[in-house]
Parts: sequence; structure tokens; C-alpha cells
Amino acid sequence: MADSGPRQYRVRTLNSISAEGLERLPAEHFLVGHDLEEPDALLVRSADLHSMEIPSSVRAVVRAGAGTNNIPVDSLSARGVPVFNTPGANANAVKELVLAGALLAARGIFAAGVFVRDLTGDDEEITSAVESGKRQFVGTELPGRTMGVIGLGAVGVLVANAALALGMDVVGYDPAMTVEHAWRLDSRVARAESVDDVVRRADYLTLHVPLNDRTRHLISTQRLAMMKPSAVLLNFARSGIVDQRAVVEALDEGLLRGYVCDFPSMLLNRHPQVMALPHLGASTVDAEENCARMAADEVKDFLLDGTIRNSVNFPAAQLPRKIGCPRLIIVNENVPNVVGQVTSVVAAAGLNIADLLNQSRGEVAITLVDLDGEAPAELMAEIGAIEGVLSARVA
Repeated sequence: MADSGPRQYRVRTLNSISAEGLERLPAEHFLVGHDLEEPDALLVRSADLHSMEIPSSVRAVVRAGAGTNNIPVDSLSARGVPVFNTPGANANAVKELVLAGALLAARGIFAAGVFVRDLTGDDEEITSAVESGKRQFVGTELPGRTMGVIGLGAVGVLVANAALALGMDVVGYDPAMTVEHAWRLDSRVARAESVDDVVRRADYLTLHVPLNDRTRHLISTQRLAMMKPSAVLLNFARSGIVDQRAVVEALDEGLLRGYVCDFPSMLLNRHPQVMALPHLGASTVDAEENCARMAADEVKDFLLDGTIRNSVNFPAAQLPRKIGCPRLIIVNENVPNVVGQVTSVVAAAGLNIADLLNQSRGEVAITLVDLDGEAPAELMAEIGAIEGVLSARVA
């Protein structure tokens, strides 16, 4: 697939996206709407792309959020389509909800509120019932307890640092922690040697990992048996990371004090030791605006310049633009000699390369080429015909 020149890009929104973000897509270069035909990019939040046919015109898919379980990443990779997400944009919102969950569990506030709501009688009778009934809601305080954090990405780091500020001890584990997140993590956070190490030590265990084959049922019957009977499990990441049936059994057997999560189910609802919230992790005006702005910037930068940041399937790629130079954006299979063939075709057309960047990740690569001269349609057709090239366009 080759495109011989720049044009107005069409961005289809599959969910409601904050206007704060969409305003960052200037009308000069972008047409944005819910029902656009032949879109160049899809902006999505919760829509399930597995169940829809993604048009062949799509060059990028951007999730205004962190998880991409609703997007067929593998099939898009095979087509040469980068999938972007917005890590960290909703991190503070999730952090605040995790801390709220810990506080609610520590003091039994959820159950206490239900107790008060169901009281009947006049004020004197209610006061008497409160005084006799409040003993069942005696709680604990957070200082001196241990917060265990599995996953020290954008959210996990914020949770760990905030827990320290509340006077808690914190132990964390993340074998794939980035240098950027390591710099942001308070040095007082103790490093665990394994998931099991965190599970055994935690009074409050919070999970901040993606859902994949390695993390599905990360918290299982075996790991729940390692936890302190007085511990509280917090899950504001993904439902499948925790084996719900095993959690209910652990609660019923006195092996766990409480479970606080963002994922209601028939199994969990109405259990007296479960607080299940309606997936509120990123549900703040601030988080939605942050995600929308970040998503809009990602799609804008990729379509206009080929810049890639925060892609879950493509390499990072950023090449400062040469003023007045058209840019070739080439996506190809990560196989030998594609770049060599591209430069040969450009040279044969009598054009000089002002700058070039080639980056690869796994089985896919992207090449950005700035030319000293216009790129004719014949050149783009020839590049598009090179074996291994998935798409080629001029921006």
C-alpha cells in the first residue's frame, strides 16, 4: 500500500472522546467523526475491535487508556498497523482509587455505610442502634502496615510512593521495571525477590500488571494460601489477574480478610467481605481529558511525521523534521535489505536523502526518510512494491 502525497487525514472515534483531546487535531489536517468511511486512524476507549472488521485504510489504532485487550494487536501488527495506548495518563486517578480502597477496607466503611442506611426508627432508636452496632466495624490504621505492590509501572510507582507518605512500609516487585519508573520510585520501597515474596509480606496487596497469558490468575489458590489471614487484596488492574472463585473460597475459609476490586460479578456481588466497584479506575474528568490529549497527540504525530511513542507493538521512532523536506514513512517486515532497496530506489530517482531513521521491534520495522526534493507517485509505487514493505506514504 503506497500513498503518494499528504492529505487531510480521517480519524474515526469509536467511543466518546473528550473534546479536550479532539481539539488537538487541527481541522487543517484532520477530519474527525464517529461514522467516517475509510478512516486513516481509529480512536477507541472500550469498543471491542475483535468483533468488528477494521478497514484496510486504517494506518493506526489509538487506545485512550492503558490496556489493549479490546484490540487485535497481533493481526494489526501483521498488517503493519501500530497500536498506541496512553500509559500514565490515568495513573493518578487509579492511584487515588487504590488508596481509597485500602482506607475503606481498613475501617470497614463500606459495610458500615450499608448498616447505617438500613437502620429504621426515630433518631433516638437510630442513635441507640449505632452505639450498640458500631463495635462490629472496629478497624485498623494504615501506618506500620505493609503495602505490597506487584507491578511498578506508572500506577504502581504512584501507589508505592503514596503509601509511604501514609506511613506504611512498602515492598514491590517488577522484573521488567523501566529506568524511567525506577527514577520516580522512592528509595525507601523495599525490593522483593519474587511475586511470592510480596504476597507473603503484604498486609495490603495491590496489583498493577497487564492481563496476558503470564498474569492470568496470577493470584491463585496457591498464592492466596501464602497471604496473611488479616490481609486485604486490591485489584484495580484487570479482573482476570485474580482467580475470583479462589478469592471467595479464601474469604469463606478465613484465609483472607477482604477483597476490593473494580470488577463486579455474580460471584463477588453481595459477599460481605468484598467491595466491588463499577470499573471506576480511570473514571474522572481529569483522567479522561489526559488520556484524550495523549491519544490525540499520538495519532497526530504518527500521521503527520511518522513519530511513534507509546506503541504496544511498534518500536519508538522520532526523527526531527527537516524543514521543507517531504518525509517518506515506510512500514515493513523486519527482514534484511529493505532499507537498502529503499535507498537504491530513491537514488535511482535522482533524489538525495537528507536524513533517515530505521527502527525495529520484533517482526516489524519503520523507516523514516527525509528527501531533498518531491516524491513522485511513481517513486512511492516502486517503494510500495518492494518485498516486505507493508505500507509507504509521503507526509
